[in-house]
Amino acid sequence: MGLLYFWFATIPANPRPDLLTYFSLQQVEDGRTYSRPLRIAFIISFTIQCGYLTWLISSGRGLAISQMIVKAVSGRALISSLLLFIVLWLSLQVLSLPFTFFSSFIWQQQWGFSTETAGSWFIDYLKSAGLELLLAGVGATLLIQAMHRLPKFWWLAAAAFISIWIVASSYLWPVVVSPLFNRFTPASDPAVTSMVKRLADKAGLPVNEVLIMDASRRTTRANAYFAGVGETRQVVLYDNLLAKYPADEVESVVAHELAHWRQGHITKGMLWGMIGNLIAWGILFLVLRASLPSSASPPPHVWLFILLFFYLGSFVTLPVQNLISRQMEREADAVAVMLTGNQEAAIRLQVSLAVKNHSDVDPAPYLRLFSTHPSAIERITAITSSPN
Repeated sequence: MGLLYFWFATIPANPRPDLLTYFSLQQVEDGRTYSRPLRIAFIISFTIQCGYLTWLISSGRGLAISQMIVKAVSGRALISSLLLFIVLWLSLQVLSLPFTFFSSFIWQQQWGFSTETAGSWFIDYLKSAGLELLLAGVGATLLIQAMHRLPKFWWLAAAAFISIWIVASSYLWPVVVSPLFNRFTPASDPAVTSMVKRLADKAGLPVNEVLIMDASRRTTRANAYFAGVGETRQVVLYDNLLAKYPADEVESVVAHELAHWRQGHITKGMLWGMIGNLIAWGILFLVLRASLPSSASPPPHVWLFILLFFYLGSFVTLPVQNLISRQMEREADAVAVMLTGNQEAAIRLQVSLAVKNHSDVDPAPYLRLFSTHPSAIERITAITSSPN
């Protein structure tokens, strides 16, 4: 799969004829020129990380590092396992850092998307990595405890914990995590708030807040999203969206996000995540049981197998995950047109977003398997055929 991804990332297909109805050849080529290095960086980074874990396992170096840590902490199982996890997590971060820096800063600067300095980028990176390490460390500690205390059922405990976190994060992320990276202010333009409220009422969705995010301090891109559940439910608009797009296109963006909630996509996404999570942990349990007696406490170097399993598993299942995502996006596009009654603005929005973001408007069919959204031309074609 990785080789095919690399092949199609480097050698794009010929553009389909109907592209020229909406995009110039230069715009099509710009999108491919922008996207190609990002795809290559992704697959090389993924291959290096998986290769590193495979090398640690096959060479015995991972076992040697594990034994060294166990000896250093006098054989204390929980501490040695957690320390090895942290060592592996940090080393994987170091391996991926050059590719992350290139993809999210250097390349974005070169194309005029990033408004950050290198210093501010690294501050954001360290905050994000620190938060990820904290959460991963807590999860790793709980998993180690479960594997020692529930040798036959730890995988169910792990699946239950992740499922609880999926739901909890929907409440916590908008009010705890997002403010660490951006500033949110209530929308002050009555036209914007009334437009959002009108669409929300039409969609049958109560909205507690309409917030403006200071996205322009990091990027020139525009977006909007619907966040939270219950009392934390809010519509968030990028300041770039309001500054750079006409009112009817902003309305189409908001309608699209509201459509996701109206159709239950957030809840469905969480349920699919829980199901996939349960299946993944069950398969991992069977894989580890083949090499570890069910009554034995897992050695610290079991982390090598766990991490490699989830790296490979997440990549292999991307086509399935993204198939569901693309279907939800198509449905949201159709419902958004129904909410606004403005098919022409929805089409104009897709063209404008694709051109301004230098999107690959018609990637090779194989690459579409790894895309969370349909291509611009697919979305335009679907919107054109949807009832107004």
